[in-house]
Amino acid sequence: MAVDTDVLIDWFSEVGRDLPWREPECSAWGVLVSEIMLQQTPVARVQPIWLEWLARWPVPSALAAETTGEVVRAWGKLGYPRRALRLHAAATVIAAEHGDVVPSDVDTLLTLPGIGAYSARAVAAFAYGKRAPVVDTNVRRVVARAVHGAGDAGPASNTRDMADVDALLPAEDAPAAKLSAALMELGALVCTARSPRCADCPIHADCAWQHNGRPEYSGPAKPVQKFAGTDRQVRGLLLDVLRGSEGPVEKARLDLVWHEAGQRDRCLDSLLVDGLLEQTGNGLFALPGEH
Repeated sequence: MAVDTDVLIDWFSEVGRDLPWREPECSAWGVLVSEIMLQQTPVARVQPIWLEWLARWPVPSALAAETTGEVVRAWGKLGYPRRALRLHAAATVIAAEHGDVVPSDVDTLLTLPGIGAYSARAVAAFAYGKRAPVVDTNVRRVVARAVHGAGDAGPASNTRDMADVDALLPAEDAPAAKLSAALMELGALVCTARSPRCADCPIHADCAWQHNGRPEYSGPAKPVQKFAGTDRQVRGLLLDVLRGSEGPVEKARLDLVWHEAGQRDRCLDSLLVDGLLEQTGNGLFALPGEH
């Protein structure tokens, strides 16, 4: 089956969400910040933090001049706080080596700290309107259904997934970039994993999944990410204590956040290894650079 890309682009122009990082005046820096924040975090949680960050650090050099501790504090409840450190590191390189301007080509973007294949292509497409296959979970699901007639995408394959999307993109930069955003939006709003709204889909008539009778996904079971009781939760609780403190704290205060001492100490050690916490000479704990 062939996807009518013009129909999909027109649909996106009409119904795409009005998000601040999609505004024409949003800088490439704003797009880069949004892409890092949106990894594994819903739009509704990202938007208020993104607005705060861009008001406070409107250019990479502004963030680079901030302490890593304050950057981790400002990251708040977005989760996966190592992303904050990676953004700070990327900002430092952009300010020092790229004239405070986020690079526009994928290969240069890939040289920045913490910027992988997805983020580099997303910035090239969404900030600079370039033709670059941008593949996330939503896009993989749309392609699996609309093109391959499967219930959902199987295990990720960077080479295959990139080739699938590349084959759909128009040759010209501007419509290709628009289609990349449209595919992502379709997967987020309509072609969802559990309850797809097929009646609202602009490419419903051409969808291979519909023509196949909407078969159930039959591939390997996807791991369900839990949160309660995990190291992720404990790390977050430990960081919360430091975010809310004026300075270094004693370990006794950190010991109060979780009942299981072995897990708590393991998580504390991992935060130190990741550079999200530091220990002072007298045994106190602080956010990096804040002691």
